[in-house]
Amino acid sequence: MEHGHDETTAATQELFEYRAVERRKLKICMVITGVVMLVELAGGIASRSLALISDAGHMFTHFFSLAVSFGAIVCANTPTCHHRTFGLQRAEILAALFNSLFLFAVTGWILYEGVRRILAPVEVVTGQMLGIALIGLVVNALTLKILHGAHRHDLNIRGAVLHLVGDLFSSVAVVAGAVIIHFTGLHVIDPLLSILIAGIILFWGWGLFRDAVHILLEGAPIGLSSDEVMEAISRTVPEIEAIEEVRLWTITSKMHAMTMRVKLREDLNRGQCRETVRRIKRVGREKFRITYSTIEIQ
Repeated sequence: MEHGHDETTAATQELFEYRAVERRKLKICMVITGVVMLVELAGGIASRSLALISDAGHMFTHFFSLAVSFGAIVCANTPTCHHRTFGLQRAEILAALFNSLFLFAVTGWILYEGVRRILAPVEVVTGQMLGIALIGLVVNALTLKILHGAHRHDLNIRGAVLHLVGDLFSSVAVVAGAVIIHFTGLHVIDPLLSILIAGIILFWGWGLFRDAVHILLEGAPIGLSSDEVMEAISRTVPEIEAIEEVRLWTITSKMHAMTMRVKLREDLNRGQCRETVRRIKRVGREKFRITYSTIEIQ
C-alpha cells in the first residue's frame, strides 16, 4: 500500500507546486490591474463617462477576484491537522462563490445607474474617455496573456480569467463608444454601453456561481460521471466482477475524490487483491485526476 500512498503524495506535491506558480502570476496581475483601475476611475469622473466608471468598477471586481483567488490559494496550502484533514483546500471554492455574488451586486448598481442616465443623459468628454479606455484595453490583454492556460484547472483562476474576458469586451465597447459619441454627439450611448457591460458581468458571474455551488453540494467533478468511471475501470481491470456505490466529488480545483465498493473474483489471493486495488486507483488518478480514492472489497 506504500506505493499508492507515495503516488498520492506526489500528486498533492504537484498541486502545491502548481499553486505556487499561479500565486506569482496573480501577484503580477493584481499590481497591474489595481493601478489601471484607479486611472480608469479618475478618468471616468473627470470625463463624466458612466461607461468608463462602469469599466473601472468591472476592473475592481477583477482586482477583487484576483485578491480573493490569491488569498484562497494561500489558505489552500495550509497544512492538514486532526480536525481539518483536507486543510483549508475548500477555501478556494468558497472564495469563488463569494466572488460570483459580488459580481451580481456590481451588476445591479451598473444597471440602475445606466437606466437613470438613459432617462437623463449626461454629456461626456470623449477624448479623455477614449484615452483611458485604450489603456484599460491594453492592460486587460496583457493580464489575460499572463493567466492564459491556468483557468482550465483552477476554479478561482477561471473566475479571474472570466473577469478579464469581460473587462476586455467592455474596454473594446468603451473605445468604440467614445469614437461614436465623438462623431455623432449621442451621449445616450454611454449608459447603453454600461448596461451592455453589466450583461457581460452577469453572464460570466452566473457560470462561476453555478460551478461553485455544484462543488459545494458534492456533485461529481464537472464533465465527469460515475458511469464513465465505472466503465473505464471495468474495462481496464478484468478481475472486477461488479462495481457498486460509486461516489465522486470535488474537494477543490484539480483535486477529485472517489469511493466505491467492488466485488473481485473469488480465486484471487490477498496479495492479488491489494494489487488490483492499486490498479483501480491508478486508473482513477491517471485517467480522471482522482487524487484521493477509497476502495472497499466485497
